[in-house]
Formats: sequence, structure tokens, C-alpha cells
Amino acid sequence: MNSLTNPVDSALPAQPQPGFLRRHAAKLVASAIITVGIVYTIRKGGLKFVPDGGDWASVRWWTLPLYVLTLIAVYYFRTGRWRFLLRGFADVPKRRIIAVSCVGYAAILMMPFRLGEIVRPYMIREKGRISMAAATGSVVAERVVDGLFLSVVLAVALLTVPTLDPLPATVVGLPISVHSVRMSGFTMLAVFTVAFLVIAVFYVARAWAHRATFAVVGLVSRKLAEKLTQLFEKFADGLQFLGRRRDAFGFLVETSLYWTMNALGIWLLAWGCGVVHANGSGITFGEACALMGMLGVTILIPGPPGLLGVFQAGIYAGMTMYFPTRVVIGPGAAFVFLLYAVQVLWTLSAGGYFLVTDRRNLRALEEAEGMIPARAEA
Repeated sequence: MNSLTNPVDSALPAQPQPGFLRRHAAKLVASAIITVGIVYTIRKGGLKFVPDGGDWASVRWWTLPLYVLTLIAVYYFRTGRWRFLLRGFADVPKRRIIAVSCVGYAAILMMPFRLGEIVRPYMIREKGRISMAAATGSVVAERVVDGLFLSVVLAVALLTVPTLDPLPATVVGLPISVHSVRMSGFTMLAVFTVAFLVIAVFYVARAWAHRATFAVVGLVSRKLAEKLTQLFEKFADGLQFLGRRRDAFGFLVETSLYWTMNALGIWLLAWGCGVVHANGSGITFGEACALMGMLGVTILIPGPPGLLGVFQAGIYAGMTMYFPTRVVIGPGAAFVFLLYAVQVLWTLSAGGYFLVTDRRNLRALEEAEGMIPARAEA
């Protein structure tokens, strides 16, 4: 009888997978709520997403194409350095690394709650060479190093770069105290330092870290301790590049160049938009580093596609510490708009270009979309 019924059972149509919107309905709704809340708060406070006519008066338009050149350099170093992390598993061509990274960054920008983070490791995986776990571990290691690097830069800037005296009580146009903004920078440093140390301990002393986790977390839940050890062991594998002197040196050099060019671009564009102090002097490189760091703090907030609202809030929060209100809401508004618009257009254009020119990327992206729910909910 079984031989008669099994073919019928196997012939039954497979249950259709729910679409993207249905699978992520809760995340999309939450993202929309966060976006509306941030946008409403910014607009209510008198800040602008689109500058007024007079805000453009001080713009030196010739600095805009120069800023685009710095952004190209930023992306070159940001995307290409991933090869150093993957070299322990496979020697991936640099063009392939750049292509996958550009598509991945575009996906992160477009998807809420950073769901696009899964795209890069999924697209670079290769059977028999780079596993999904290895690729994910390399991305986590990259993120932790970036977070630690940027938070150190921000902390140094907050401690050494002169601010307005006295400092405003709140961020211009936002119900957020400047004191809490400054403290968030040091909090980010603490978080990424702890994250790096934990992963590093699992890398250099895995057996001891395993026992310590079970001794501490196991008192509450052995199942949780087991999950944590598995997670940190996977992340620790991403630090294998530190054991290869040439790769470690190359990655750290290109990471330094990436962030340096990023700060230089912010410095150039802010100067080009007329962001000046009360005495008319232009923005300093140290202040540009602080703005870059504050942007890094705010985009850690999960939620809006396109970073809409959190991007603007981060730059406005940074400018409040160094520039008078009339500058922040005047030339500063033009600076924030151009910085955001150029970065978004570049990210989407670069991702779109590599999707169009290499059909492998498009197929991998379509497959990765189906993987997002399981990975994001794990």
C-alpha cells in the first residue's frame, strides 16, 4: 500500500514560501514607526532634510566632485580589504571582493534593521572553499575592528578637540542633551572594546573561554551557554587573519586609509558648504573626525531603510558641539543634505552596477533573500 500512496504524497505541490513583505512585516512596521518618529522629531525641532534657498549661498560647488573622489577612495579601501580576512580560506580575486561588497552595502542600506548584512557572506561563500560560517565570521571581525577603530577616534576627538564654551544644553533642534551625546561616544568605545576582547579570548584561548562561559552563564542556562560559545567561536574564526602577519598588516593599513579618507571627505565637504565657527574660521580635521564618529554612533540604531533620520541626527549632533546654531541650521543643512544624498546615490549606483555587469551577483542576491529570515531570526 505504501508503494501506491507515496508517489501521490510526493506529487503534492510544495507549500509556497511567504513573500518578503509577509516574512518581515513586523520588522518593516517597526522600521516605519522608528523612521516616522525620527523624521517628526527633526522637523519639529526646526531642522531640515531639504535646505532652504539661502542655505546654499556659501556652497563652493567645485568641492562636490572632489568629495566624490574621496568617496571612491573610501569604497576602494573599504571593500577591497575584505580579501585579507578571507585569505585564510581562499584567495578571492579583488574585483570579486569589491563587487560583492558593493552589492552587500547597497542591500544593507535598502533593508530595515540591517537585514542586508547576510548578503555579503552569502554571496561570497563557495562550496569546498569558503563556508557560510567562515564568511560570516570574517564580516563580524571586520565590523568589530571598524567599531573599535572608529570609537577610539571619536573618544580622542571628544577629549582633545575644543568645543563651544559653554556647550549648548541640547542638540540643536532635538530633545537630546549634548552631555548624553558625548557619553554615547565613550559608551560605544566600551561596547566594542568588550566585544573585541571577548572574541579575541575565544581566538587565543578557546578552551579556557569555553569553560569560563559555562562556569558563568551555565549557572543560569546551560543551553544559553552552549549557544553563546558556538556563536563566539564562529566569530573568533574571523580573527584568523591576525595570525598571518602580512594579512593583518594589510588589513589594518587599508582600514586606516578607509577611515582617514572618510574623515578627509567630511572635512572637505563641510568646508565647501561654509560650515564655520563664530569667528569665521573653517572646520578642522579633528572636528570632522568627531562628526564621523557621531555618525557612527547614531547609525548603530536599528531601523530605517536608507538610514533616514538617524544619519541626519548624527551629523547635527556633532555640529552642535562645535558650531553656532545659525551655522548648523544654515550652511550645515546644505552640508548634511549633500553628504547624505551623495553617499546614498553612490552606494546604490555601485551596487546596481555590479548587479548589472555580473549576473552571478544577481542570482546570489536572489538566493540570499530567501536566507534572510532564518539567519536574521537566529
